Amino acid sequence: MTVEKIFVDYVTHSQFESLPQEPLDTMKNILLTVLGTTLAGSSSDGCEEVLAYYREMGGRGEATVFVHGGKMPAANTAFVNSVMARSLDYCDAMAPGVHIGSSVVPTAFAAAELAGGCSGREFLTALTLGTELSSRLNLTEAAYDGFDPTGVCTVFAATAVAGRILGLTADQMWNALALAFNKSGGSFQSNIDGSLAVRIVQGWVSQNGIICAQLAQAGISGPRNFLSGVYGYFHLFGRDEMDTQPVVAELGERFDLQNMVFKKFPSCGLTQGCTEAALRLLADENVSPESISEIHVRVPPYAYKLVGHPFRLGENPRVNAQFSIQYCVANALLKGHSRLQNFEDTAVRDPEVLSLLKKVRVSPDPALDKRGHTALDLQVITTKGSQYIKRVEIAPGFPGNPLTPKEHLNHYWDCIDAMPRGLSEGNAKKIPELFHRIEEIEDIRTVIPHFLR
Repeated sequence: MTVEKIFVDYVTHSQFESLPQEPLDTMKNILLTVLGTTLAGSSSDGCEEVLAYYREMGGRGEATVFVHGGKMPAANTAFVNSVMARSLDYCDAMAPGVHIGSSVVPTAFAAAELAGGCSGREFLTALTLGTELSSRLNLTEAAYDGFDPTGVCTVFAATAVAGRILGLTADQMWNALALAFNKSGGSFQSNIDGSLAVRIVQGWVSQNGIICAQLAQAGISGPRNFLSGVYGYFHLFGRDEMDTQPVVAELGERFDLQNMVFKKFPSCGLTQGCTEAALRLLADENVSPESISEIHVRVPPYAYKLVGHPFRLGENPRVNAQFSIQYCVANALLKGHSRLQNFEDTAVRDPEVLSLLKKVRVSPDPALDKRGHTALDLQVITTKGSQYIKRVEIAPGFPGNPLTPKEHLNHYWDCIDAMPRGLSEGNAKKIPELFHRIEEIEDIRTVIPHFLR
């Protein structure tokens, strides 16, 4: 049996009853995380512009735009809602940088409306199966080598989720995923340059997921050997270095989606550890920002390439700050916390933060790779010559150091507090409860009004 057929059968035929509770609980955390970031990011840079663009384009009113309201074609709605979900970079992620939730959740809601309804059980099942598929196809840092993991492998999850909710047959699902393979792409240069393209890639992934499912349902075929073929995914993106059998081993028993990262702080996953180290230092030592002479941060080479470059204020200060170790460390040491408010334009331009971050020196250390993907050493030297070192082996929210239920709720309420125009208090309180018992909901469309202002 081919790898393609194994995956197609899995996402097409698996039932809710076969899914263990642990991955279902993880999926519920993803749902709450993504909805929170979507609400908070609804008016972030670029979001209202893409909404206006697609509203001007028109089309059938198939699915609801979160927060702003109104309906558009399902694929365009998924695009807009996903851009909002990713805009604050506070969503779930997975090493080495793939963002799955910010596409699969908006895609699932758009597909549910397009399909004319979907039970909470089937909704949660589709999300879990699609997320597991992309988790299995996630590659290594070396294989991506600058490709945006979200653009490369999340499109399979979005397509699987849309196809499952739209009721695709196994053959249609095969074609949908094969078509999705041809939409894989995107570059981390968007992140390094601090461009809005970071969140646009997330939108394309969701939009393509809906479109690929619809095209396959209409009879359009894709390459049958889209994974294992001579020019398939494992060759083009996996660089012929993947052993395909472990990719499907224990499918349905072992869940790679359990490697999901949930961010404690509203910045890139590779800045979580340095922020935590800086806050620990403040809590443990009597160090004031004024007394600091030098700050040295050593990180693995991959982290350095993505977030270790010198901080520069560009056209999108929030993105510049989210992807900067220098900014995240300086902000944590100066403000004593890291919340969404710290990444707003005025906060990023704070002269005190900009002055302190000049004292932060970031350097790559290949030896840290042996300690782990998020390992780092933070050293602070004071004007009096005192030295303090904080080491992080596993950043908060990463596998091996999970967030607590309270920290998940803190994340959600940080998002609610950051909304420019908030939800009603009743809706804000109702959402965590709804997602906690989502499998009991008869039609998932009934929860959508809670997401509107």
